[in-house]
Amino acid sequence: MLWLKAFHIFFVVSWFAGLFYLPRIFVNHAMAEEAAVKERLKLMERKLYKFVTPIGALAVITGLWLWFGYGFSGGWLHAKTTFVAGLVAYHLYCGHLVKVFAEDRNTRSHVWFRFFNEVPVLVLLAVVILVVVKPF
Repeated sequence: MLWLKAFHIFFVVSWFAGLFYLPRIFVNHAMAEEAAVKERLKLMERKLYKFVTPIGALAVITGLWLWFGYGFSGGWLHAKTTFVAGLVAYHLYCGHLVKVFAEDRNTRSHVWFRFFNEVPVLVLLAVVILVVVKPF
């Protein structure tokens, strides 16, 4: 089980790295005015999203495996699972935004994306507190 836990942590860290960086690219893309810069950012968005998606799936799969291996005890685990479900939705919405930018249909400002970029930070904080402190 310790190997599984180690891989789960690795996949979670890698997934979050992608979810921290992808919205930051959106910030830059929303500010970009030159066509060449926009094309470069589209490429970066698409490649990062395609790279990080299977890593996110592996994080969820190994997390569920751990959940089934250790059992379903504690309200903290259900709260964590709710946050993870929200993070999956956030990830999928990022995929939608990749398509929106690829089609040059973005209408949101870089300021909106700066706030959007903070969502995974807050989720990570909540999940770490739930896993380490187990408040309920």
